[in-house]
Amino acid sequence: MTATEHTLRNTTLSIRDGIAEFTHQRPEIRNALTPELKHDYVDMLDIVEDDRSVRALILTGSGGSFCAGGDLKSLLAMRDDPSLAAHQPEAMRRRVKRGQGWLRRLRDLEVPVVAAVDGPAAGAGFSIALTADFVLASERASFSMVFVKIGLVPDMGAMYSLPRTVGLSMAKELMLTGRRVGAAEAHKLGIVHAIHSADALAEDARRFAARFVDGPREAMALTKNALNGTFEAPYETMLAAEAQGQAVAAAAPYYGEAVQAFLRGEPAKFDWDRRR
Repeated sequence: MTATEHTLRNTTLSIRDGIAEFTHQRPEIRNALTPELKHDYVDMLDIVEDDRSVRALILTGSGGSFCAGGDLKSLLAMRDDPSLAAHQPEAMRRRVKRGQGWLRRLRDLEVPVVAAVDGPAAGAGFSIALTADFVLASERASFSMVFVKIGLVPDMGAMYSLPRTVGLSMAKELMLTGRRVGAAEAHKLGIVHAIHSADALAEDARRFAARFVDGPREAMALTKNALNGTFEAPYETMLAAEAQGQAVAAAAPYYGEAVQAFLRGEPAKFDWDRRR
């Protein structure tokens, strides 16, 4: 497969061997969620959604930080802008809504998304990590819902995703205290899928993502999208999703080729255990 490199405003995007890797590149501000980084997420999603060679996406940060949360300088500038004084609540609402647009696209992306978290994932950075399908963490990773410390409420989907990950009581604790959770506790709580050394995290994340490359794209996309709604959907709705999804998956070339290979006694193209 060909390799492509994109240099965006605060990030880089590389696509190689079926894996897209999106890296936050402002370590001097701990990869805070600047307006430029938000624009980069939109551009990255445009590229990845249109590239059928991409079979998995890795989100990561440079310089020992995943994302330290919202850019407080831009928040203060908005608060102190005299032109917004009479409309500040509405301006903040619009700002949050814009972020929710690309966040929804990230959650619904039809390939597995892996967050490789090294160092802090705080505030909105924690929220972004929770949007991924899998979170791999270094031993020095940390997670914190710091919004309360500056008098704000959790956003970027956190009020939806965190209770579904750790349970309602623990979500309340993490959101109302803003305390920092280390990698080991985050793994115990179900936030983190696996812990790796800081030196090995990047390569381990690529190896993990590479195991999806030979998988059935249609079947995995249908499964992921159905599961994203499983906590809200009635039983009958999930049964209908199964039936509709199976009809589409069975019509895809992958299914017929995989069955024929099985009947010939050949190893499966996608075998998670065999790739370990």
